[in-house]
Amino acid sequence: MRRNLAETVMGAVVLVVAGAFLYFFVNTAQMKSVDGYRVNATFSKVGGVLVGSDVRVSGINVGAVSEVRLDPKTFLAILTFNLKTDIKLPKDSVATIASNGLIGGNYVRIKPGRSETYIASGEALEKSEDFKTLEDQVGEIIFLATGGGSGGSESGFK
Repeated sequence: MRRNLAETVMGAVVLVVAGAFLYFFVNTAQMKSVDGYRVNATFSKVGGVLVGSDVRVSGINVGAVSEVRLDPKTFLAILTFNLKTDIKLPKDSVATIASNGLIGGNYVRIKPGRSETYIASGEALEKSEDFKTLEDQVGEIIFLATGGGSGGSESGFK
């Protein structure tokens, strides 16, 4: 009988701790939708950016991705994100996909341009830079370290 009582008490403790973690997560996760205006950007690789991913300018969260879809004609990825209404982006701003590191997720980084006119709700950013995987970056480093293919055959082997 004592064993059943001990198991019941331990089960209750586990449920209380799980409830505390859930409460903490819900109150600190910042999973609220961003009210603001919608902007689109087109990429050939989005690198795992999902609905709800951050949109940042200078490392500061200014919005969230609200839709990820594929253009059926061009087969390019179109990201739609909501930006806070007090953030006015110049029309020549550039959207890129950036990473929070090896373990962290990816987000949309916006490099503000210098244009005097600002992008309006529903418009698309004209410039974007695709996501570069770790393999892409290592390949570029190896390519540069080996002389960039100069002096070799077309395949890069001598």
